[in-house]
Amino acid sequence: MALYESVFIVRQDVTAAQVDTLADTFAKILEDNGGSVQRREYWGLRGLAYRVKKNRKAHYVLFNIDSPSAAVQEMERNMHINEDVLRYMTVRIEELREEPSPIMQGKGDRERERADRTGRGGPRGRSDRPQRSFDDDRPPRDAKPSETPAPDAKPASEPAAEAPAATETKSED
Repeated sequence: MALYESVFIVRQDVTAAQVDTLADTFAKILEDNGGSVQRREYWGLRGLAYRVKKNRKAHYVLFNIDSPSAAVQEMERNMHINEDVLRYMTVRIEELREEPSPIMQGKGDRERERADRTGRGGPRGRSDRPQRSFDDDRPPRDAKPSETPAPDAKPASEPAAEAPAATETKSED
């Protein structure tokens, strides 16, 4: 039997439970025709690069398949008939991948990164960024009102600029 990798995308208004049911249906078609699904990954609702049949997002599902070509053709025929399936692609591969797909690996990285950001502190978790130059004269966000300088007060680090002495001319009337 040959090894295949198949990805199909389902309309955005279909629920995740319905997508799971569709995937079960396609897996059953493969099993009935002498094949098997070695791995199944639900990648979630993701944005599309361009509109497909008026949809901007779609549910993505990946199958790693060990099956004869007739079973894969029957699965693709059923995908083509089903109006919830927007697109599908099946590719023959040399060997099945043991580790999760790069999409699933990336999801774990984003979750870890998000957890790191919440633990950093600072405004919106970005205390590792250098402070911008226009922020220098602003008081810190967490400063108490008594600590904020008056708007017309000069910073202590700058010397006060002396204004030229005004000359008064008095006219005697």
